[in-house]
Amino acid sequence: MSGPDIAKVRDLAQKLAGIVRSSPDLGNVVFDWMEPARVVKVDVLQDKARQLGVTSEDIASTLNSVLEGTPITQVRDSIYLVSVTGRATAAERASIDTLRDLQLTALGGQAVPLGAVANLRYELEQPTIWRRARIPTITLKAGIVGNAQPKTVVDQLAPKVAEFTKTLPAGYSVHIGGSVEESAKSQAPIVAVVPLMLFVMATVLMIQLQSFHRLFLVFAVAPLAVIGVVMALLPSGAPLGFVAILGVLALIGILVRNSVILIVQIEDLRKEGRPAWDAVVEATEHRMRPILLTAAAASLALIPIAREIFWGPMAYAMMGGIIVGTLLTLLFLPALYVAWFRIHPDHNDNSSMHEPAAPAHDISPEPVSAATPVPVLEPQI
Repeated sequence: MSGPDIAKVRDLAQKLAGIVRSSPDLGNVVFDWMEPARVVKVDVLQDKARQLGVTSEDIASTLNSVLEGTPITQVRDSIYLVSVTGRATAAERASIDTLRDLQLTALGGQAVPLGAVANLRYELEQPTIWRRARIPTITLKAGIVGNAQPKTVVDQLAPKVAEFTKTLPAGYSVHIGGSVEESAKSQAPIVAVVPLMLFVMATVLMIQLQSFHRLFLVFAVAPLAVIGVVMALLPSGAPLGFVAILGVLALIGILVRNSVILIVQIEDLRKEGRPAWDAVVEATEHRMRPILLTAAAASLALIPIAREIFWGPMAYAMMGGIIVGTLLTLLFLPALYVAWFRIHPDHNDNSSMHEPAAPAHDISPEPVSAATPVPVLEPQI
């Protein structure tokens, strides 16, 4: 809760705390500002002070020596030097009447009480004021009860906070902080680079595959792997945060690699003269063991960090995505290839996939004319 007036910010923060307490997933709400403390305000009467020859610096040094103390000497304790400071007792420091009777040295060495050149009064003041963008700011903190995630709780309170924000005077605002804010800051650079990453991947794959059709088939599997990511994160209770998103980005590379391997294998078999249907089946069978072994090795390697608080979400996201993505690569991708290029089990054409099949030639025997001489083969001895 930010705003220019300190007292107003505290009042608005109390109202905002009521909204935060309405969530059953949050515990006690605390403020980073302490309660106002009683302080003594000293207003110097400049006219009288100048007449008596007392400066504001004289008043400040006298009060400092009484309240904070004045170094007197040092005492040796073994190899250490301990400073000795003299100041008033706790009762004298807490009494405003004692402070009024403090003696100041005026012109000519005359003693003047502090109350003659300054007004002393009690006031309530904030001992500590935190600022955000140079504006006084109170931070409300609340502990999460149960297994709820910070982002989920913030989204639940968002409508109420939005209504509260509309009623704020000009110059006052509410900002979301904590882990939600830090997560948004850390994800922003990644989100900005993702389009460039996809463009570079598509360019490299286009050089390899040389076909928009094959490029689409390769990229079709990666988005569907999110099913496995969600299926792994929900039971584990891990959040889809910064680390989990890193795992998803790494998962995209793994699945795209497996898809490219399978598509290239199919194309190589078709170039060798295999029928399209047989090429799809044989390539899938041929690449099944390497893909399954690499997927199993990658998933098992992530188990040790799955229980870590920081790396756990990434491990769960990658394991779930790899398992589901591997099944999609071996089952969904061949089926999509067959459906995309309209391949049938009896399809024996070995031509390019982008060209329509040529009509079958009539190979039935032509009738022989009666006038056509038919050679007769005689046996040779």
